[in-house]
Amino acid sequence: MDISTMDRGQITLLGSAVCVMLTMHFTIQLLSQHFFYWKNPKEQKAIVIIILMAPIYAIVSFVGLVDIQGSKPFFMFLGSIKECYEALVIAKFLVLMYSYLKISISKNIVPDEIKGREIHHSFPMTLFQPHTVRLNHKTLKLLKFWTWQFVVIRPICSFFMITLQILGTYPSWLSWTFTMILNVSVSLALYSLVIFYHVFAKELEPHKPLAKFLCIKGIVFFCFWQGIVLEILVALGIIKSNHFWLDVEHIEEAIQNVLVCLEMVVFAVLQQYAYHVAPYSGDAATKMESSKKNE
Repeated sequence: MDISTMDRGQITLLGSAVCVMLTMHFTIQLLSQHFFYWKNPKEQKAIVIIILMAPIYAIVSFVGLVDIQGSKPFFMFLGSIKECYEALVIAKFLVLMYSYLKISISKNIVPDEIKGREIHHSFPMTLFQPHTVRLNHKTLKLLKFWTWQFVVIRPICSFFMITLQILGTYPSWLSWTFTMILNVSVSLALYSLVIFYHVFAKELEPHKPLAKFLCIKGIVFFCFWQGIVLEILVALGIIKSNHFWLDVEHIEEAIQNVLVCLEMVVFAVLQQYAYHVAPYSGDAATKMESSKKNE
């Protein structure tokens, strides 16, 4: 295929396809390493689910780009796939952190050395919780519930949003209601992760939890805020439908999907560092022992 004979839309589609393939390449490379050194199923299952976030976002965005003239319910469905998977990833991230600390809520296992630590809540959580809470099985169970509630609420809201959109009974006040519910739900889930990291930052430091968390929130951050920026540009008339065969709403969706395809390549590369296989392959232990000998 001669690129010089391709139009703007075909070149954009080809470039996005290349980005999706690169994302898949880096993800499959990392997945194959973890499967080869499958030493800790509990931790590595969570890691597999987390690193699949980048290719899922890339593939869903590419599908939206291929069928760019899809209906509003179609784009809402594609967005819901990404957001529901985001909810699962947030929950699995907490599972991974629990595993690092040898905590098991279901088996009522909480190491003695971490019992009794103080959790300091901030506003507005102090409206519902004491400012200072002692860490125990009950408080850890509550943190887990705060995270997992988003996994349940997100798909339920998505189902009703898409159904009402298809039926043509989706007033603006109802849209804002769903938005408020989801914002509160995801904020509570993220708040529990921040609290958890703050309490166990020292113990989690060898596992690079911040890098792992930033890979997750970086994907969500870029997707969310660039969507807001694009909406503002459309409202200001900077993004127009002049000289395009698409209306401005579909152009906005196309730009968002192209940007996501590009960004997922970057995050797929960053995940190679944040979720590398060294802790399971023995490389990390070997390096640690050699450094101690050199000292």
